[in-house]
Amino acid sequence: MTEARWAPIREARELERRQTKHIAAQEIGNLSNRELFLVGIALYWAEGTKSKPHRPSDKVTFVNSDPDMISLYLAWLRLLGVDQSRLRFHVMIHESADISGAERFWADHVGPDVGSFGKTTLKKHNPMTVRKNTGESYRGCLTIRVLAGADLYRRIEGWWYGIVLGARSTA
Repeated sequence: MTEARWAPIREARELERRQTKHIAAQEIGNLSNRELFLVGIALYWAEGTKSKPHRPSDKVTFVNSDPDMISLYLAWLRLLGVDQSRLRFHVMIHESADISGAERFWADHVGPDVGSFGKTTLKKHNPMTVRKNTGESYRGCLTIRVLAGADLYRRIEGWWYGIVLGARSTA
């Protein structure tokens, strides 16, 4: 009885969610190169590796499990003129997952074949942890490194601080 009563309400909520997302997506439209440039900087600064005082490093490395984030990041690198030959891909995944399936998924998503990927990093299974990222849709994370990226890293850091300064001046 309860399920029969709640099912239509859940369906209506789901329809409303989908409609709202669709309308919001249309509000964005096509991105200009400048917009992609700025979005890419913020994306990298949120999800990419950063140099730390205790671990100085000028490497450009990005890790994410969301295929759309990976696509956006790769589009940004193309905009910056980073050649595909400078990219190295690695999968990071739990050892209990479908490793070869994840490698195929990411290879299909980014283009190179599985053979051009670096060695997959396996995360050790901890039986005390109750993971929710399991099943057929779990594909681990993809790591993207840019070779010879020190200059690019420094520019990203500078661009980010330029955005921060720009935001402060509008406050």
